[in-house]
Amino acid sequence: MSATAPDTAAVKPYLLDLQARIVAALEAADGLPFRTDAWERPEGGGGISRLIEEGRVFERGGVNFSHVLGSQLPPSASAHRPELAGRRWEAMGASLVLHPRNPYAPTVHMNVRCFVALKDDEAPVWWFGGGMDLTPYYGFAEDARHFHVTCKQALDPFGADLHPRFKDWCDRYFFLKHRNEPRGIGGVFYDDFSEGSFDHAFAMTKSVGNAFLAAYLPILERRKELAYGERERDFQAYRRGRYVEFNLVYDRGTLFGLQSGGRTESILMSLPPIVKWRYDWHPEPGTPEASLYADFLTARDWHA
Repeated sequence: MSATAPDTAAVKPYLLDLQARIVAALEAADGLPFRTDAWERPEGGGGISRLIEEGRVFERGGVNFSHVLGSQLPPSASAHRPELAGRRWEAMGASLVLHPRNPYAPTVHMNVRCFVALKDDEAPVWWFGGGMDLTPYYGFAEDARHFHVTCKQALDPFGADLHPRFKDWCDRYFFLKHRNEPRGIGGVFYDDFSEGSFDHAFAMTKSVGNAFLAAYLPILERRKELAYGERERDFQAYRRGRYVEFNLVYDRGTLFGLQSGGRTESILMSLPPIVKWRYDWHPEPGTPEASLYADFLTARDWHA
């Protein structure tokens, strides 16, 4: 975090434009429009949720913008920085989760956000967070490489050390400790980032947000028309259960939204529409389902 003056006025228009650009591209990929749902938050601020359900490609997906304010930091935001507890705060972000219907097309998550903690007679304390990660149900090495290479290219102009740090952070963050397995194949993740000037940190965050469509759309186009059957859909529903478990147990964004009195419909938009759980299930050896666990749900340097 940094106590230098933040230019938050520049962040909001960027996030709104990012949301609009991403939604336009996803509508073109799906062929059906996203619903627009604007909302206000009683304590301060509001947002715009852009949703699709039962689309031609996306079984469920959402691209959210929020700009919210509060009088006291919730526990999820101050847990790592107890010296900031009790401060006023302002948060802005764009976040998305997409659940395609086709099991060969992966689920994807991306978000970029800016946070400011405020206290009278003290300089604002600001930081950025964000990243993107891919959750396939059937693994394709070319998809994994493409996603990770695109993430690396977004970060490289801002320092050669960033991608290794943020990739490792992603691998550690999107990990289900109670299952001892990753949620997916990772990507990049960072939080509490205020290195350099505000403009530098903001430029890096914009580069991550701007890279999303290039990282995901080519994968979606390759997989969305592949033939599948009941077996693949069943496995997809089972693996989606891991996504639900992570978001409800570990995800800091979900916890922050709920603890800060955020809009529940927008916060839980990330959950998939159809999910299954089974008792002590394991894939048969030598199957594509087993390959996901053996070859993809493991920390690897896909960009190398």
